[in-house]
Amino acid sequence: MLLTVLSGLIFSIVLIFFGRQFKAKWSILLPILPTLLFLYFSTQIPIISTGKSLVQHIDWVPTLGVNFDFHLDGLSLLFSLLITGIGACIFFYGRAYLKGHPYFDRFFGYLLLFMSAMLGVVLSDNLLLLFVFWELTSISSFFLIGFNNDNADSRKSALTALSITGFGGFFLLLALVLVGNIAGTYTISELIDQRNLILNHQQYPLIIGLLFVGAFTKSAQFPFHFWLPGAMKAPTPVSAYLHSATMVKAGIYLLARFTPVLGGHEYWNTTLLFVGGITMLYASIHSLFRIDMKAILAYSTISALGVLTFLLGVGTLEAMIAAAVFILVHALYKATLFMVTGIVDHETHTRDITVLSGLRKVLGPVAVAGILAALSSAGFPFLTFGFIGKDLIYEATLNYNLPEWVWILTGAAVMTNVGLVAAGFMAGIKPFIGELPQAFEKVHLPYKSMWIPPLLLALLGIVFGLLPAVAGDFITNAASNAIWGNETSAHLKIWHGFNTVFILSLVTLVLGTIVFLINKPSQAKLQAVEKLNSISPQRIITGYANDIIRFGQWYTNIFHNGYLRSYHLKIILFAEALLAYRLWLSGPSKLDVWSLTYPDMYEVAIVLILIGAVYIVVTAASRLTAVVAMSVIGYCICLIFVIYSAPDLAMTQFTIDTLTTVLFVLVLYKLPPFVNLTSNTVLVRDALVAAGFGIILSLVAFKVWSEPISTEISDFYGENAYLLAKGKNVVNVILVDFRGIDTMFETVVLSIAALGVYSLIRLRLKSSEKE
Repeated sequence: MLLTVLSGLIFSIVLIFFGRQFKAKWSILLPILPTLLFLYFSTQIPIISTGKSLVQHIDWVPTLGVNFDFHLDGLSLLFSLLITGIGACIFFYGRAYLKGHPYFDRFFGYLLLFMSAMLGVVLSDNLLLLFVFWELTSISSFFLIGFNNDNADSRKSALTALSITGFGGFFLLLALVLVGNIAGTYTISELIDQRNLILNHQQYPLIIGLLFVGAFTKSAQFPFHFWLPGAMKAPTPVSAYLHSATMVKAGIYLLARFTPVLGGHEYWNTTLLFVGGITMLYASIHSLFRIDMKAILAYSTISALGVLTFLLGVGTLEAMIAAAVFILVHALYKATLFMVTGIVDHETHTRDITVLSGLRKVLGPVAVAGILAALSSAGFPFLTFGFIGKDLIYEATLNYNLPEWVWILTGAAVMTNVGLVAAGFMAGIKPFIGELPQAFEKVHLPYKSMWIPPLLLALLGIVFGLLPAVAGDFITNAASNAIWGNETSAHLKIWHGFNTVFILSLVTLVLGTIVFLINKPSQAKLQAVEKLNSISPQRIITGYANDIIRFGQWYTNIFHNGYLRSYHLKIILFAEALLAYRLWLSGPSKLDVWSLTYPDMYEVAIVLILIGAVYIVVTAASRLTAVVAMSVIGYCICLIFVIYSAPDLAMTQFTIDTLTTVLFVLVLYKLPPFVNLTSNTVLVRDALVAAGFGIILSLVAFKVWSEPISTEISDFYGENAYLLAKGKNVVNVILVDFRGIDTMFETVVLSIAALGVYSLIRLRLKSSEKE
C-alpha cells in the first residue's frame, strides 16, 4: 500500500523533469496511473467485502510513535475507489480540457500530488501520519485552486481555502495528539479497544471539539462553508475532483473513521446533528438563488456534506448505512454534473443558466449525462442509485431513537432534499431543455475524452440503481460496517414496499420539481440575497482575520521595528522578567552568607579594573577608546579564568579578545567620532535595565550557591563522554555536539538560500513582467 500512496508523488516528480514531453506526445500516459491504482483497489473488493482487512507496517520514527502504518478496510476501500476511479475520469477529462495550456504539466503534477495525499489520508493507520497527509491535501489543493495565478480572485480564493483548512488542521493535530496520549497508542485501528478510556476521560469534550474544528473546516460545514464556493475559481477538473468526491469528503471520512472510537456520546451526536442540519438547510436554500452552474453545484455540495454530517450525528444503524451509500451516490452524480458544467463552459464560454438552453441539440451525449446525473440527484425511483440513497436517509430519520425529534429531523431532511432536487435540475437539465439560442448554434461536441467520463459515471449511477446489491454487497456494506464498528447486515434493494419512506421520496421529487419550475433565478434575486452578506459567516470571520492582520502590523511595528538596539532592549527585559518571576516562585534563598569565602586583594583589584573599564566603554566619546576599554574587560575575565583553574577558557578568551580588538581597530580607525543623539531619559532607562539585569544574575548566582550539590549530570557526562563521543574533555564534547547541530541548521539555511539564488538566475520573465 505504501507504493500506491507514494506513486502519485513519485510521478509528479517525474513531471518536473519531463514536463515538456507530457505536454505533447506523452500526455496519454497521465491517466494510466490512477487507472492502474483503481484496478488494484478493485481487486481487493472480494477480500474486503468478506469482512477482512489489509494491514501494512513500516517503521519510520518509532520512538515518536510515527510509522508508515496503512489499513485497508471497507471505509478506506470506498474512498480509495472514489479517489482513483473518479481520479482516472478526471485525468482523461482534464487532459482534453487543458490541452495547450502553458502550465499543463504543472497542473497534473499538482493533481497527482493531491491524489497521493488523499490516498494517504484514507489509508493511514497512524494518527500522526494521517495528519501529515491531511496537511498535504491542503497544500496541494491550494496550488490547484490558485492554478490560474494571474487572476486575483483565484489567488484570493486559494489563500482563503488554505487559511480555513490550515486553521482547522492546527486544531486537528492537537486532538490527535491528545487521543494518542490518552489511549497510549497512535495506531488508529487500536483505538477502538481504548474507547471507554477515551470517552470517560475528562478531556473528551476538548478532544472532540478540536477534532470537529478540523473536520468542519475541511468539509465546509457552517460557518466555515464559504471557502468552497470561492474555490470554484479553480479549473473545472479541480472542482469535479476535489470538491465533489475527494477533498471535501476528507472531513466526512475523519468523522466516520472516529465514530466507532468517539461516537455514541451525547456531545458527539448532538453537535454533528445540529451542525450538519444547519449546513444542509442553509446551503440547499442558497443554491436556489445562484445563476452560475458551478455556484449551484458548490452550494448543493455543501448541503450534501451537511447531510452526511447530519447522518453521522443521528448515529443509528440505519444512519450509518445511509451515510455509506450516500457518499457513493453523491460522488457519482456530483462529479458528473461538474464535468458537464465544464464542457458547457468550455464550448459556450458561459455558465449562466439564465442564458443557457437547448444545448441537447448540439451536445447530445453531454445532455444525457447531465440529465441522468440530475435524476440521480433527485432520487428518481426504480432507476437511479440516488433513489436508494434518499430512501435510506428517510429511513434513518424515521428510526431516530428520540420519538419527539423524528418528524423534526425528517422534515429537515425533506426540505433539504427538495432544494437539492431543484438545484440538480437547474444544473443538469435547465441548460439542455428549451430552444437553442442562435449564439450557440455553432457549438459542437468536444473531444471524446471530455464527454465519455461524465457519461460513464452517470450510467454507473443507473447501473447501481437497477442492481443495488452490486454496490451494496461489494462496496458500501463493508464501509457501513467500518463506520458502525460492527456487522450491519445491510442489503440494498430497489423496492422496500409502499411505506412512509417511499411516500416521502415521491413527495420530495414532486416538490423539488415544482420548485424548479417555479423558481426563476436572476441577477436581481442574487443581489437581493447578497445584501445579507453583512451578517454572513464569511463577513464575520473575515472581519476577525482583518483584526488579526492589524494586530500583526501593530505588533511588528512595536517589536520588530528594524533597530538592533530595540531588539536588545526587549530581549533583556524579557529575560529579566522571566528570571525574576522564576526567582519569586522559588522563594527566598537560605544562603549562609558567613560561609562564603572572601576574595583576595588581587581579585578585588581585577574586579575594580573591570568596573572602571565598563564605565569607560559606556562614557567614551571615541570609538577607539571604547574598543581598548572593551579589550581590558576581556583580559580581566581571562585573569579570573586563570585564577579559578580554567586555563583552556582563558586561552580561548585571550585569543578571541585579541583578534576582535585588532579587527575593530582596523575597521573603526578612519570612521568619524561618535555623534551622541541619546537623551538623558534613554540613558537612565538603559542604566536601570542594565543594573536590574546584573542584580537578577547575582541573585541567580546566590540561589545556585545555596542549592545542594547534585553530581548526576556531571557524573553522566564524565562516564559517557569518551564511550559515546570519543572525547576525554567533557566541555569539548558538549561544544562539539552543539556545534554539529548548529552546523546542520546552517547548512539547511545555506541550501535554501542557494535554491533561491538558483531560481533567480534561471528566472525568465516575459516582456510585460519586465516592465
